[in-house]
Amino acid sequence: MVCLSIEGRQLEAPANCSILQAFIHAGETLVEGVGCMGQGVCGSCRVMVRRSGEQEVKTELACETLIEDGMQVAFLDYFTTSARHVYRIEDISDSWQTLRAISEIFPEASHCRHCNGCDRACPKGLDVQLGVSLAVDGQLTASGAVFDECVMCNLCTLACPEHIRPNHLGLFVRRTVAALTLRPANLMRRLHQIESGEMKIDFDAPGAQPPR
Repeated sequence: MVCLSIEGRQLEAPANCSILQAFIHAGETLVEGVGCMGQGVCGSCRVMVRRSGEQEVKTELACETLIEDGMQVAFLDYFTTSARHVYRIEDISDSWQTLRAISEIFPEASHCRHCNGCDRACPKGLDVQLGVSLAVDGQLTASGAVFDECVMCNLCTLACPEHIRPNHLGLFVRRTVAALTLRPANLMRRLHQIESGEMKIDFDAPGAQPPR
């Protein structure tokens, strides 16, 4: 068994547990924000972690970080900003408009201070700062590749002093690239199966409906 502290509470859990599993093992109930448990969106289990003998506090995802003896864990809430980036991908009809669209929808993206806060905050180890720079430079395919494994945990947004919301910029870039290029073959095949009735979708299945 491994001894650690989660939200100030000392608890024990099997050594092969993730932080999230250890939290459940301790008898805690998940009520919101945990996508893999059917209660939120992927990336919501963001935590701050300090390992035994280390001064540095790191941001991790509780679902994929294994517990260690002496580990201290605190879950992070996400407070959304009042300003939202509103857009319709359908309004971007050709690639000539993308640079203008980015500058209009995400004007703060060009104000990056290159402080590396987003890179340090990313629990997936993505080169977030590079992804933002590539998007501002109009290199959308390369930028989209940087954000390909983004789980929208919003930690980069919380760390950004310029309020860039890099993960939302990355999502916009990926959506734009997909909208202006040939769709993936497996996606087209799956949509065809749904439209033809070959594949049925049970909207009443557990977890099929998003939480209200």
